[in-house]
Amino acid sequence: MSRIAYVNGAYLPQRNASVNIEDRGYQFGDGIYEVVHLHANRFIDEDRHLDRLERSLKEVALPMPMPRAALRMVLVEVARLNRVTEGLLYMQVTRGVARRDHAFPTKPVPPALVVTIRRIPPYPRDIARWTIKAITTPDLRWARRDIKSVNLLPNCLARQAAREQGAGEAILYDPVTGMVTEGAATTIWIVDAEGVLRTRHLDSVILPGCTRGALIAELDAARIPYSLEEFHRDALATAREVFLTSATSFVKPIVAVDGVAVGDGTPGPMTRRLFDLFARHVHQQAGNAA
Repeated sequence: MSRIAYVNGAYLPQRNASVNIEDRGYQFGDGIYEVVHLHANRFIDEDRHLDRLERSLKEVALPMPMPRAALRMVLVEVARLNRVTEGLLYMQVTRGVARRDHAFPTKPVPPALVVTIRRIPPYPRDIARWTIKAITTPDLRWARRDIKSVNLLPNCLARQAAREQGAGEAILYDPVTGMVTEGAATTIWIVDAEGVLRTRHLDSVILPGCTRGALIAELDAARIPYSLEEFHRDALATAREVFLTSATSFVKPIVAVDGVAVGDGTPGPMTRRLFDLFARHVHQQAGNAA
């Protein structure tokens, strides 16, 4: 069956779907996106993702393309039409079609909305097969990384550098201070040399990850201590554990950084615990608690 996309009011086979070449998302990267995990036919942390979408749109003076209730209906329909119950849904809102000019259109134009979905395997059961290696690289992105913009060229370059070195993620750090910000498309966590679970505090230089926020809520509920404190790139070399979180990777152990094993090179006890904790979160949201 052909994959179906929602494009500006129409549900179309993806092979037939298109956008205008003067769409500002194509011309300037003038747009916002979100990615939501669908598990057992339920969107995981849906409100967190839609809240972040609305916040990002507000920060760049872009209106919602439709009321939230209507958008929810579009997301559900895209999943239904594609017969996907386990997948990743992508939505993108741009400022729409206008004559090429850096400034916003003088006459408002309707924002453009594209929604697609693809199948992925369900939440993994074997953490030993869910590991990843990482490299470190300077963070060269713009200053407002808290906005989930479609401007991802520096992220793409970082991920490509990781791939060329046999790794799956690039851990970004401030080239002046050496402090870790986040991954190219993930939140980075460590259990430091003293055994403290740490991830960076929120501000304008990292994205407020929805999986990050959901995991923190689970940590609070389970009374697991943690620190929202930035850490230096050098702390990766002495960390007992390193892992990442994202809507696409859930909780994923990092077993080596820059070619050096983290700990004994296997998922550590805290990462294993949080892998299981987040799995329960996912299953409970889908109404099939394990």
